[in-house]
Amino acid sequence: MSRLLFISRWFPFPSDNGSKIRIANLLRGLATRYDLTLLSFTDARDAPPDLDAAKNFCRDVSTVAWKPYDPEHQRARLGFLNLTPRSVVDTFSPAMQHRLTQILTVEKYDAIIASQLDAAAYAPFFRGMPALFEEVELGFLYEQFANAPSHRNQIRFGLTWAKHRRYVARLLREFRACTVVSAREQQLVQRIAPKQAVQVIPNGIHLNEYARGRVPVEPNTLIFTGSFRYFANHDAMVWFLREVLPHIQTRVPDVRVTITGDHANLALPPAPNVHLTGFVENVRPLIASAWASIAPLQQGGGTRLKILEAMALQTPVVATSKGAEGLDARHDEHLLIADAPDEFANQVVRLLQDSALRRCLAENGSRLVSERYDWAKVMPRFLNLVEQIIA
Repeated sequence: MSRLLFISRWFPFPSDNGSKIRIANLLRGLATRYDLTLLSFTDARDAPPDLDAAKNFCRDVSTVAWKPYDPEHQRARLGFLNLTPRSVVDTFSPAMQHRLTQILTVEKYDAIIASQLDAAAYAPFFRGMPALFEEVELGFLYEQFANAPSHRNQIRFGLTWAKHRRYVARLLREFRACTVVSAREQQLVQRIAPKQAVQVIPNGIHLNEYARGRVPVEPNTLIFTGSFRYFANHDAMVWFLREVLPHIQTRVPDVRVTITGDHANLALPPAPNVHLTGFVENVRPLIASAWASIAPLQQGGGTRLKILEAMALQTPVVATSKGAEGLDARHDEHLLIADAPDEFANQVVRLLQDSALRRCLAENGSRLVSERYDWAKVMPRFLNLVEQIIA
């Protein structure tokens, strides 16, 4: 059996955010074919790492403490003079470099998989081994530059984007291939590294784990799932509560909104009938019982597991264009899409008041997940890519 070293920014267990869920699913699939070693950062702000869960899939597990990015830190300030992005300079871990060197000295591996940029940054220490850069993400920084609201911000974000794209282009030379989660991210990678092998491996779910069961649906209920530790989730709910919910409440006064996930002590605009649950170990019954799931994201990248989970549970979704980005989902067929506050409110009210529309979206969304986003169908493509890298 071939041996793989998987390096991760996120310790994947417990799987309580989108990145961790993706990594856990990849490890689960890789373990069916490979002997795995996991080398991962652990973040003191997260739940304690579940080492036993990791050892269900990995023969060896090593961890290194993650240092969060601090733009005011001296090393970050020196990053202004460096060709490497400041965040990479500031968060670089000599302990991770040392542990990686130890592992590669003691053991022999057939390939290395580095998940996300914070792990891929250690590619110069891979000793020329076959490597895969898993989940390159460029969309957020590019959009920040492309949609800058002022000339000053355009210059500022333009410099950040220029440094980042050049760094990633250089880094990709260390890898035989890379993956992205959407066709749009694939286009951005091919723009900065035309010769790089890039494969789309979308986010997915294990559909067989989302059997709905008997959960009564509650009218006039909305749910948003997502930790505020991810800035885009907090930004989305500030926008929704401030700009959208008042429009809904004028027509559906008893509408209720549930927000799950770690709220990171971040403030939200005051609004009636809004319930913050905090972290919920099993959020599926809450999603299944809601009339609709909302994804009012204004920024960020990737594909939204929150939408796939809702669709798998046959809970219809109302999303912004940004929220639905990266999914092969169509407005009025698989979900409802709106961007202006009043139009987003109109689509929510329309769904709350139309049971037939709800059934149609629920059935079509569930079918879409089954056909395109079930890990049972996505994982073989990833495993074939790993085989090609080893070969």
